Amino acid sequence: MVDRHYLVNFNSDNLPQYQTELLIVGGGIAGLYTAWKAIEAGLEVTLLTKRTIIDSNSDRAQGGIAAALGKTDSPELHYEDTMLAGAGLCDAVAVKVLVNEGPSRVQELINMGANFDRHGNQLAMTKEGAHSKRRILHAHGDATGAEIICTLMQQVLNQGKALVLEQHFVVDLLVKDGVCCGVLAYDERSQEYCIYWTKAVVMASGGAGRLYKYTTNPEVATGDGIAIAYRAGAEVMDMEFVQFHPTTLVLPNAPRFLISEAVRGEGALLRNSQGERFMPRYHGMAELAPRDIVSRAILSEMAATQKSYVNLDLTHIAADKIKRRFPTITATCAKYGLDITKEPIPVAPAAHYLMGGIKTNYNGLTSIQGLYACGEAACLGVHGANRLASNSLLDGLVFGNRIVKHLMKTIDGISLNKERFICQDLFEPAGDVEAISEQLKWTMGENVGPLRTIHRLTRALAFFEQNEWLKRHRCRNAREMELRNMLEVGKLITEAAMMRTESRGGHFRLDFPETSTRWEKHIILRR
Repeated sequence: MVDRHYLVNFNSDNLPQYQTELLIVGGGIAGLYTAWKAIEAGLEVTLLTKRTIIDSNSDRAQGGIAAALGKTDSPELHYEDTMLAGAGLCDAVAVKVLVNEGPSRVQELINMGANFDRHGNQLAMTKEGAHSKRRILHAHGDATGAEIICTLMQQVLNQGKALVLEQHFVVDLLVKDGVCCGVLAYDERSQEYCIYWTKAVVMASGGAGRLYKYTTNPEVATGDGIAIAYRAGAEVMDMEFVQFHPTTLVLPNAPRFLISEAVRGEGALLRNSQGERFMPRYHGMAELAPRDIVSRAILSEMAATQKSYVNLDLTHIAADKIKRRFPTITATCAKYGLDITKEPIPVAPAAHYLMGGIKTNYNGLTSIQGLYACGEAACLGVHGANRLASNSLLDGLVFGNRIVKHLMKTIDGISLNKERFICQDLFEPAGDVEAISEQLKWTMGENVGPLRTIHRLTRALAFFEQNEWLKRHRCRNAREMELRNMLEVGKLITEAAMMRTESRGGHFRLDFPETSTRWEKHIILRR
């Protein structure tokens, strides 16, 4: 079968071929948890990750995981908070699934040994922006994601029933007549391409923060899964909604390190460069307003004071509490000469999370038969236009579980479909990869950031439409494949942002600053 949308020339007949019942792409919380549930259900599982298994946004998650486990909390309250933060675009059914099934999924983590912080025998819970209750479980103060990933890795690897292959870059899906029957992958260790035939693929490849110069995301977050699925013909949804975390570290020679929302949840205050606390002027919840509101407030104060940051002030909180509750943040800032118990932290917004992604149904199934998606790569509408803090880790658990449940009802009736796939007409690429990557990040930051206009978006779209790399060029290595994927996803974000002529959640148009009821709908894009 010849298709002009692959990234490399290949003939499946001439490549090493493997087969597995279930192929999972990505090693974050969504991928690992789905693998564990699939193993428990008796499925044969292969998990591919393009770097190492700990290279993911999940591993970096500081604040925690939200679940209605407190005595004064309930799924109904969690539902209300999620719907409110989502700015009118949350799928109500999806949110009900999330908040009602979430507590059981978190309890599974506890049962398998995840060491969440406690006060005596009780789980310690904090409060974050737009939450009405203290429902955020955390581990080792501010290393929640690392604890969960470590726990899931042990479960998956110790059972010895899953094949976990690192440094395997999934290049493209192999789809015939609307059915996904496998993937083309690149083994970076042997520098060889190979084919994996499978009954089902779960895309759990994470987000796309690396499209922006300033981001909390690791280097692997280049939107690969979304681009791969889009090239194969899958629908993507809500791509205009990019969440910019309000508080990331701004220091010379320091990366944009995440300063968790839980810091504000424990009482830290935002002050401009003149020492004035400003958030009460912008929202009734002040520092604990939804992330999009806090980010825009910070940008407004930065513009008014002509500074590249505002200050996050913890100095009124007891030093021993800060060190105990936020050991990672304390140590990281100290590494760059900042004592957060005595000095405020200079912070500014940075790209953090993509609400949009591969469109799925309530069981994680995409518009391509045999292709599922979960975690940040997926979009069901559970986060609406603005994700509620600490719902992302929960999302990966809940919908990973639902994928496996759905698979167990259908997989016995699916046969491996080993078709012939060929691509042989791609041209040699042109242009310096690193230079184009920097141009992309600059273009996205300047034109498709937290504040957008038609003029900025038009400039961004021109960059994508003129870029030779989005044409039929052959990629020669994983870095070039990443660049191609980043360009694909950047263009999708830009196109969707141009279409939505209003402001809502993570999408703010200076030329259309109001929220419009006629835009209470989703933008779905398909190749």
